[in-house]
Amino acid sequence: MKLTIALATLFASASAFAPNAGVSTRAVAAPSSTAVNAFKSDIFDVMDVNFADTEEQIVKGGRDLFPKLPKAFEGIKEIGVIGWGSQAPAQAQNLRDSLAEAGCDIKVRIGLREGSSSFEEAREVGFSEDADTLGEMYDIIKKSDLVMLLISDAAQAALYKEVFAAMKPGATLGLSHGFLLGYLDSIGEKFPEDMDVIAVCPKGMGPSVRRLYEQGKEVNGAGINASFAVHQDKSGKATELALGWGVALGSPFMFETTLTSEYCSDIYGERGILLGAVHGIVESLYRRYQRQGMSPDQAFTESCESITGNIVKIISTKGIKAVYEGLEGDDKEVFKQAYSASYLPSKEILQEIYDEVSSGNEIRTVIMHGKRISKYPVGKIDGNDTWQVGEKVRAARKEDETPPLNPFTAGVYIATMMAQIDVLLEAGHPYSEVVNESVIEAVDSLAPYMHYRGVAFMVDNCSFTAKTGSRKWAPRFDYILDQLAYTAVDNGKPVNEDLITAFENNKVHDAINECCKLRPSVDISVGSDSSTKEIVIE
Repeated sequence: MKLTIALATLFASASAFAPNAGVSTRAVAAPSSTAVNAFKSDIFDVMDVNFADTEEQIVKGGRDLFPKLPKAFEGIKEIGVIGWGSQAPAQAQNLRDSLAEAGCDIKVRIGLREGSSSFEEAREVGFSEDADTLGEMYDIIKKSDLVMLLISDAAQAALYKEVFAAMKPGATLGLSHGFLLGYLDSIGEKFPEDMDVIAVCPKGMGPSVRRLYEQGKEVNGAGINASFAVHQDKSGKATELALGWGVALGSPFMFETTLTSEYCSDIYGERGILLGAVHGIVESLYRRYQRQGMSPDQAFTESCESITGNIVKIISTKGIKAVYEGLEGDDKEVFKQAYSASYLPSKEILQEIYDEVSSGNEIRTVIMHGKRISKYPVGKIDGNDTWQVGEKVRAARKEDETPPLNPFTAGVYIATMMAQIDVLLEAGHPYSEVVNESVIEAVDSLAPYMHYRGVAFMVDNCSFTAKTGSRKWAPRFDYILDQLAYTAVDNGKPVNEDLITAFENNKVHDAINECCKLRPSVDISVGSDSSTKEIVIE
């Protein structure tokens, strides 16, 4: 996650996503592939994959690659995982377990601010002061060869100078989000030039990273795909370390991006179909269906439950187009009406979001909101009628009962997802990033939790950056769909057949199908026992 003032021009073509564009410190041999995100590894097998009409490169993960971890982590004796938010508990435990299984003599430590209430949670999963695996954050940073800075975005912006000053010479800075680069760019500063700077960014929330790692132990691994970025490579070993980190997390496959591209697509995505848009879609449809005569329970079932319990499951294994192709007769016509009416209004908001992110405005919103937080604490959204009814509907579910697939709901949801995809493609993002940020993360990581605990739970308990964005943009989706899309349908506006044809022929479907082939066989079980805990705001 990152931003620069000139970011819009950076995305003028796919060549902007060549590894580490503009970074002169990288010292590894140039890859020979012509893939849009070509990279080289002497340790892991790099695969060429055809995503639609472009060739890209990935590294497939798997527990069978753990014997290669000692070489990938060569020179790393101590890893400091700083923070205990969404990603840190999952990543620290996965790294610790994978490195131990690989026979690596590498100590994984947790670093927390003095007096943090998270000390006890870290102790509960095996980190401790007595074992020298838990301590004050700056003490841990000073000892670490790899500093994985997983504190909140706002904290990174506030503490980056102290973090850089505490790092020992030759240490590598590891990130799981490009937000810090975005902040530094916005104030005209840079990372210190004498360090490697890498990122491994799982395309899902932290608890899903841990749960799938645990649930995939018997099938050569399962997890959350990750992008990786090498922003600075002073040592010449940064790519191998980043790939090793991703393998150790349990990522099924890894693709290269840049910190700038990651920031832009990630911050944009969580304001869109990952969180903000689905929040707005459900609110608007819930009201619409009641106006049409449904009971509150039925309206929630036909809107939210239809998305989180049916539509996304089809997309997860068969792709977006399979939802459409599975409809017949009147249902297909209803889908087309909803899709045709919703695509352009949704795209209008999504383009605005992308422009706000890429211009730097959205990151400033997050920073300013953080400065107001002590005076205006963030409240919860789960008290309104929509989400209270949702609690009742979830409590009344019958085991193994699949919610109905409402074709109107499907048309609105898929129109918004496709609009999000098209904005990213038009900005030059590669298919690997587009599909992971707009489809896989939505259906394989976030939607299962939404179905289990509710959309409101996800909004109330996500990261500060995501929460800020969802609350800001969800009402915009709600209003524009209600005011433009649904009125168009109600007024009998004809289906825009050009939009339907464009949907049917969109090349992203081929890319999604390729990603489905790479999907692990394990579905996340959000209700099973796990050593990870979802952070719950009381």
